[in-house]
Amino acid sequence: MNEISPKQQIEIADTVRWLERAVIGLNLCPFAKAPHVKGQIHYAVSEAKGLEGLRDELIEQLQALAAASAEARETVLLIVPQMLQDFLEFNDFLDEADAVLQELDMEGVFQVASFHPQFQFADTEPDDITNFTNRSPYPTLHLLREESIDRAVDAFPEAEMIYETNIETLEKLGADGWRALDVGPRP
Repeated sequence: MNEISPKQQIEIADTVRWLERAVIGLNLCPFAKAPHVKGQIHYAVSEAKGLEGLRDELIEQLQALAAASAEARETVLLIVPQMLQDFLEFNDFLDEADAVLQELDMEGVFQVASFHPQFQFADTEPDDITNFTNRSPYPTLHLLREESIDRAVDAFPEAEMIYETNIETLEKLGADGWRALDVGPRP
């Protein structure tokens, strides 16, 4: 197992700060708090310098998640600080992530969600506050267990309302409120 470098420790700390202040703090994902508190989120920092290397790391993280119990490792945040800074390039890589799930016969077992510093929903302007629901300090692939999603949705009967609630939350918060959260990468 690779030792975590001081730079990677900072990248993980930035991601945890974003998770605690924005995702959990603003309740953008009501399912995030429990695995965070229980220490069931695994943070991995990509060392890849190219798409093939990132693909290999994604495979490695999916296989490790499959090998672990949900009690030990509920989910994985694969942080990609060295590449895919352009949101469209990152978005294109998500097709590759889906292809990996197919190749590993893990469709329906896991899914890959995405977060990015420049995340932009279709038909929105780049500075639209609603985009911030999926903005993270670094490009990040969130590896989720489908059965965990199903359990969470069963426990939260109005799961389809989360998106609308998030929009309201961010519109009330505004750009200044988001900046005050200080959830970007450390300089």
